[in-house]
Amino acid sequence: MRILGIDPGLQLAGFGVIDVDGQALNYVASGTIKTSHMVREPLPARLKVLFDGVREVVARYQPDASAVEIVFVNVNPQATLLLGQARGACVTALVSTDLAVSEYTALQMKKAVAGYGKAGKAEVQEMVMRLLKLPSLPGKDAADALGLAITHAHVGPAMARLAQASGLGGQVAGAYRDGRSR
Repeated sequence: MRILGIDPGLQLAGFGVIDVDGQALNYVASGTIKTSHMVREPLPARLKVLFDGVREVVARYQPDASAVEIVFVNVNPQATLLLGQARGACVTALVSTDLAVSEYTALQMKKAVAGYGKAGKAEVQEMVMRLLKLPSLPGKDAADALGLAITHAHVGPAMARLAQASGLGGQVAGAYRDGRSR
């Protein structure tokens, strides 16, 4: 199974792709989608760069599943809104390619990767490097994205079995038909 992790951000969105074969985790690719050079551009133009960038990553690496970080509430409400919109662009890009999207908090990812929910960025980078046997530390945003993919590799199958056992698998909260909610 190939998993794409996305660490959403308005200026830098990290991505990480891993292959999972049983217990073995294999690094495929990682990097960032940048809009930091567009700070004077309107927000919709920046969101389009994120949307197109995520779709390009999906087209290039053909993942089977994806994992995205759930946005935390920031002290600054404006920053939280902007991050939420960036996350929305990333999630929309993923679902527009019919890719299954799982969501994890930063705390869940840090626990799964570093064993401690309040691990720092450097600890996550170090553990991602060790788990994937990388020759050097990945960038911070890419490490978080790879960490999300690793988290999904470990937690995703169990969560899917739980959802199926509880009858929640495949349920859709809202669906549209002929322009109306049903």
